[in-house]
Amino acid sequence: MFDIYLYDINHINICLKFYFLYYIYNEFVTKKINLMKKLPPQMKCSECNHSNGLFCCLSDTEKDVLSEGKGFGYYKKGQVIFNEGNFAHGVFCVSKGKIKLSKLGKEGKEQITRLANAGEIIGYRAFLNGEVYKATATALEDSYICMISKDKFMNTLGTNGDLSLKLLRLISKDLKTAEEHIVDIAQNTVKERVARSLMEMIETFGFTNDKKTIDVTMTRSEIADMSGTTTESAIRSLLQLKKEKVIDLIGKNIKILNLMQLEKMANVM
Repeated sequence: MFDIYLYDINHINICLKFYFLYYIYNEFVTKKINLMKKLPPQMKCSECNHSNGLFCCLSDTEKDVLSEGKGFGYYKKGQVIFNEGNFAHGVFCVSKGKIKLSKLGKEGKEQITRLANAGEIIGYRAFLNGEVYKATATALEDSYICMISKDKFMNTLGTNGDLSLKLLRLISKDLKTAEEHIVDIAQNTVKERVARSLMEMIETFGFTNDKKTIDVTMTRSEIADMSGTTTESAIRSLLQLKKEKVIDLIGKNIKILNLMQLEKMANVM
């Protein structure tokens, strides 16, 4: 009787183990299938409809050549696209989504150096210099990213003068932004720096359909990382801007009530 009881217990344990393994496998397969459903067919550069993108000056033939062998990936919100310190093997283009680029300070404090929207390229400076990435790129929302190989990009760059000029202007713009950030952190108050960060979010992502709410969701910590301050100081500045009826805070969304006043605070008028 006792032997039969032990046999039943062992049999139940084996069944439970098989059921557990089946459950884990089924969850993995289901998630993988759902992820694959989210992935659209690999889009050709000639099919891209970003009117302000770097590659808009290329002919359809040049875009098709650029598309040959390019990588294409889906990144969930919070997922890293490339890490600071990794060697650059190509240039990334944001097909759809929103990206932040950030650096880590000596004490592990994150500093957001740039935001990127759909149609923009990221990781190109390290790629052009043959260096490692100087920042980490992270998805602010679920995003689709193309990766163009070094050879394809350099060959196209060498044969198209308009592309070279646009890239030069992009680098000049980034240099100007970096210089403004240095002056901003050195001379402006926390509230002014937060106001400038909000203006940068507007310039990069624009507004939602109501023409007032900034079309990106960023945490208070991320806004602080953009402004070069602590999360507590950023929150106080946002609340002060709300009290002055310059903005309204609706959860993580930020609605602009007085754009002219915000521009004046950010010293961008």
